[in-house]
Amino acid sequence: MHIVVCIKQVPDSAQIRVHPVTNTIMRQGVPAIINPFDVFAIEEALRLKDRFGGRVTVLTMGPPQAEDALRKAIAYGADDVILLTDRAFAGADTLATSFALAQTIRKIGEEHPVDLVFTGKQTIDGDTAQVGPGVARRLGLQLLTYVSAIDTLDLEGRSITVQRRSEGGVQVIRTRLPALITMLEGSNQIRFAGMDDMFRSARFEVPKWNKERAGIEDVSKIGLKGSPTVVSKIFTPKPRAVKAQMIGADLDASGTANAILDILSGQHPRLAQELGLITP
Repeated sequence: MHIVVCIKQVPDSAQIRVHPVTNTIMRQGVPAIINPFDVFAIEEALRLKDRFGGRVTVLTMGPPQAEDALRKAIAYGADDVILLTDRAFAGADTLATSFALAQTIRKIGEEHPVDLVFTGKQTIDGDTAQVGPGVARRLGLQLLTYVSAIDTLDLEGRSITVQRRSEGGVQVIRTRLPALITMLEGSNQIRFAGMDDMFRSARFEVPKWNKERAGIEDVSKIGLKGSPTVVSKIFTPKPRAVKAQMIGADLDASGTANAILDILSGQHPRLAQELGLITP
């Protein structure tokens, strides 16, 4: 069994600031981390490896410093990592990113066929949740999103059964392999890095693939050329200048409720009419 985990190195959102003049994200001095949702994907892949054997390859696309995220993946127990880095990938949106990752996974599969692909449910910098489904569509993989648990994996029968969280509860879904799974937060807890893997991570020579190594010939589908998305403005929402109002300090529960309804009726008369609170 061969599992590929796609991760992304992102700025720590807790320390991101917006420039007051240009309204752009200020990344200088902001530490980079593995996208928190991707950590759950790494752990789930490693758990399947512990149970069924096989190998786990962790893949990321980014600048050379994204190598740090891959070294952490090695420290957790990944067998191999690949850094997809090339100036031609700069400025990629989700469409161009999913194309580059899919082409790379296809190239990886030529040597070691891929049974499962894992990603986090989304990234904290883009929050689009589009890359995983985009990769699945390009590779023709079965897509399982918002997965909270894996119930069964039948390698001989080429099937997998998962629990998928939805608005109405939990869905139990069974599908065939190969498949792409986007893991939900809180689905597991990342293991501590072992001492042997930490030493291995420090010595590991991270393979760096450019567009040629990944088998990408059409440069119009990567980087800025392959990215139709345009971000016209980034800004911080202005806080509302609304003062708090104390209601019912000297009233009982019924009186407080009536006072709140009177205020809401005055602010939203049309809604109050529809609810029958006031007559037109």
